[in-house]
Order: sequence, then structure tokens, then C-alpha cells
Amino acid sequence: MKTNEAFTIVELMVVVLIVGILAAVAAPIMRGRIDSAKWTEGKAGCGSIAYGLRAYVAEKGEEGTYPPALGTLGLTASDLHGTYFTIGNYSIPSCSYTKGADPELTFVIQCDNTGTNISVPSAMQLDEIGNWIEVP
Repeated sequence: MKTNEAFTIVELMVVVLIVGILAAVAAPIMRGRIDSAKWTEGKAGCGSIAYGLRAYVAEKGEEGTYPPALGTLGLTASDLHGTYFTIGNYSIPSCSYTKGADPELTFVIQCDNTGTNISVPSAMQLDEIGNWIEVP
């Protein structure tokens, strides 16, 4: 007598159910990773601006409180144009240079998520020490 060796419909349904549950759990986790990867581009742009600020202060040495324009730092729109972020996403809310102070140069560079399809955070800020602050 021949015996059929095959999966039953119940066994196949259990496998499909398990795969569905795993997919439902993994999707939100992967979405967070995608947003994190997008923010990497924004953080790189902030790093470029910070480098430009340091170079500007080293060259000019002008004391005072000012948020210099990105063009003053030698940055163009193409320097900060990426897949998700453009020059319009970046700003310098505060910048101050005081010779002899500790630290001499203080600044905050902000990158917002306008037009990027990134849900949270709404912005990231970089300070002169290299600390990243998420703006909800």
C-alpha cells in the first residue's frame, strides 16, 4: 500500500500564519532603521557646516555672536544637496566666537525633516562638542 507524504492544509496555514506574524513585527523595526539611515545624510551635512564654521573662525577670527550664512562659509547648494536633504533643511540658530573663552567657538547647527518623509524626530541639532540633540 502506498502512503502519501505531503503537507496538510492545516500545516501550510500554520506556516503562513507564523510568517505573517513575523512580518508584522519586523515592519515597524525596519521602518525605524530606514529613518535612521536617512538621518545619516542630514548629520553628514551638519558636520560639513561645522567644519566650515571652524575654518571660517580660524581664517577670520572675528569675535561676536552671529549665525553666518552658509554661503559665507563657502558652502553652496550643491554641497548640501543629497537624496533626502537640501540646503533649505539646514540652519545655524546660534554661533558665537569669543577669543580666550572655553570653548572659544560655540554653535548649534540644525537640520529639519521638512520634505524628507521622515516622521520623527522633526529636527536634529549638533553643538560644538559633537553632541546630537533630537528635537521632537
